[in-house]
Amino acid sequence: MVSIRTRFWILIGLVTISGFSQGMLLPLLAVILEKNGVSSSINGLHATGLYIGILLSSPFMEKPLQKIGYKPLILIGGALVFVSLALFPFWQALWFWFALRMLIGIGDQILHFGTQTWITATAANESRGKSIAYYGLFFSVGFTLGPLMTNLLSVSIYVPFLLSALLSLIVWSTMWFVRNEMPENDGAAVYSTSSISRFRQALKLGWVAFLPPLAYGFLEATLHGIFPVYGMRIGHDVNILSFIIPSFAAASLFSQIPLGALSDRIGRKKVILSVVAGGMFVFLFAAFFESSTAWLFATFALGGLCVGSLFSLGISFMTDLLPRELLPAGNIMCGMSFSLGSIAGPFLSGVFIDLFPGLSFFYIIVALLAVVFISTLLKREPQVQGVNV
Repeated sequence: MVSIRTRFWILIGLVTISGFSQGMLLPLLAVILEKNGVSSSINGLHATGLYIGILLSSPFMEKPLQKIGYKPLILIGGALVFVSLALFPFWQALWFWFALRMLIGIGDQILHFGTQTWITATAANESRGKSIAYYGLFFSVGFTLGPLMTNLLSVSIYVPFLLSALLSLIVWSTMWFVRNEMPENDGAAVYSTSSISRFRQALKLGWVAFLPPLAYGFLEATLHGIFPVYGMRIGHDVNILSFIIPSFAAASLFSQIPLGALSDRIGRKKVILSVVAGGMFVFLFAAFFESSTAWLFATFALGGLCVGSLFSLGISFMTDLLPRELLPAGNIMCGMSFSLGSIAGPFLSGVFIDLFPGLSFFYIIVALLAVVFISTLLKREPQVQGVNV
């Protein structure tokens, strides 16, 4: 069996391939459906299948983890992903593809829950933020590389799906060399074995830590799904926008590890407050200079440097605030918060644009970040794990 360090990098590899599959599916299926004459509204609704799968499966993962352990659960999630990816090109029916999206959402959520909980439960206190920053970094790397598979459609519709399924299978197979472990249950006498009660207890102790993942999901989905529409309305060329939008995710790659390491030294709360304040300033600046292509590119990149790490910082913060026995429930709620933000972001932003056509799109982002900042600033949390929060 492999060492603990090797196991960590295997788990990171699974996270990368999960981000890759998600990053590939969104643009790839959108392009295929558009070419097949599917309306934009149905196309957008179809894309929610992934997040619906995540939300539907999330409440039911804690019990299986307690019964079978990390390794079998992760293997099940990975198998769902690569089998579903391989099935896409063989039957091009809208309802069938929606079902496959949901299955990939379920598989990805199982992968994220298993790997995320295993990493957070075993990371040392003094390096937890850095360890989870690697998690966020490599998911972003996969998510950034995934859209490149769209170019392979010119070869055949089979190639991007089967190639991504093969890559997923190769990374998935490395899990067979990892020794299984069971999550800690030492707190069973203190914390209720009822999943609903455990979620309620996790929410009571660590609700403030679920806001950064929610905000990140909102930002990611809104900047990719609604900003292109707004950008074209204010006169920007769609080809230019296709270069501006990825700068947010690309810039976040450079700040994930430094911010994670910094949060280990000075505390998660201080870092979250700093980056959220920076994000508010950057997007407020973008609202005043949105007519400039150069300034939009700069503000998207600066925004990624600031708030592109909110998801991993939120997970680290949650791990500080909750006892180990509630980490599975906390990790599930981080995933659910991200999904809720991803679903709500495009809808609320679209409504905002329709209701307030004279106001900048970026004001809704500034308002959301202000809520996160004020909530984090005012909330006093107990020091559960013995680290600075």
